[in-house]
Amino acid sequence: MSSCSNFVPAPMHCRHCAAPVTRVLADLGTAPPSNAYLRLAALQAPERWYPLRVLVCENCWLVQTEDFAQAHELFDAEYAYFSSYSSSWLAHAQAYVASMVERFGLGAHSQVVEVAANDGYLLQYVDQRGIPCLGIEPTASTAAAARAKGITVVERFFGVALAQELRAQGHSADLMAANNVLAHVPDINDFVAGFATLLKSTGVATFEFPHLLRLVQQCQFDTLYHEHFSYLSLSVVLRIFAANGLAVFDVQELPTHGGSLRVLAQRSDTSAQPISPAVAALLARESAAGMMTADFYGDFQLQALRIKRELLLFLIDAQARGRKVAAYGAAAKGNTLLNFAGVRGDLLPYVVDKNPAKQGQFLPGSRIPIVDEAHLRAHRPDVVLILPWNLRDEVMAQLAYIREWGGQFAVAVPSWQLC
Repeated sequence: MSSCSNFVPAPMHCRHCAAPVTRVLADLGTAPPSNAYLRLAALQAPERWYPLRVLVCENCWLVQTEDFAQAHELFDAEYAYFSSYSSSWLAHAQAYVASMVERFGLGAHSQVVEVAANDGYLLQYVDQRGIPCLGIEPTASTAAAARAKGITVVERFFGVALAQELRAQGHSADLMAANNVLAHVPDINDFVAGFATLLKSTGVATFEFPHLLRLVQQCQFDTLYHEHFSYLSLSVVLRIFAANGLAVFDVQELPTHGGSLRVLAQRSDTSAQPISPAVAALLARESAAGMMTADFYGDFQLQALRIKRELLLFLIDAQARGRKVAAYGAAAKGNTLLNFAGVRGDLLPYVVDKNPAKQGQFLPGSRIPIVDEAHLRAHRPDVVLILPWNLRDEVMAQLAYIREWGGQFAVAVPSWQLC
């Protein structure tokens, strides 16, 4: 099938409403799972590659990856994404905890549950305040890191069944947090219904996720990968929540991940929290942008191809001119970008990452080696391509010393830019 096709021949069924889904937002060819980093021995073996195609349901407007990879294959025991290696994300988590404690009067009498607790990056701040907390995290590597911080972790995937088990054990939540996980679940209905099951009647659940409006408008196609099963607008989240026992009462726009939403919800059978005017205001903006029409999604593939060309033209020109280019941040979004563009080690010899769990491994697909920051100082590249462009300011501050030898920074999304 051509990467510019508008329809797929055999329709899948929408993860939320079960309607046939045929309209293509983006066809990025094939790619391995974006967090499936390779050890040296694995370079002698084949990799798993899956079609990477993202579709739009024209019945409920949920944007979703086509079904190929399974969750247990993507989030395995060696999952290498650790939240605590981003200082700006830690600051975001700490500010979130302070805000929720003040707004909802949380204290030693409360219980906070975080779904996708990762390495304890957020619950450590809850624990420090003496508030009882519980993490739910299916990946063994990050769950172990959270336990090392003193956090109690249930190492399971979350849904109604687990929520019922926890409820039977005496757990019920005053606050449930779900940061950057709503997009990661294949059964989004079961996942959301689990929150309605575990929340107290006066409890609040918050969900953070990249806003589909910004993703499409800025062609943030590198955030499309197999681990992201869904791509979400407020309009769609309202529909999914209402069908599964939750009611949205507030929404906040955040700068994280290139533009995210924080949605606050309560059980549908309660009205403890008043509905903020922000909900209607953002729904109106999404409607005005045309998010519930096919035209809104029509230009996305062509813009992704433009970004691919810009990156390749720069790398080829730099090589021809003898300029050294390195990358920073072995991030999943970077893997989507590099594999779609077909970039390999001949054009980009290494990527630097501060996470020791990734250092010494190789990027999936491109097989570019991941090195520590000392490598950057030793090789003094002319340009450092920041793959997690959403952390551009943080990375530029951290690596400001490259200016000493005339080095520059660059980002590829939403368009090529030297900075």
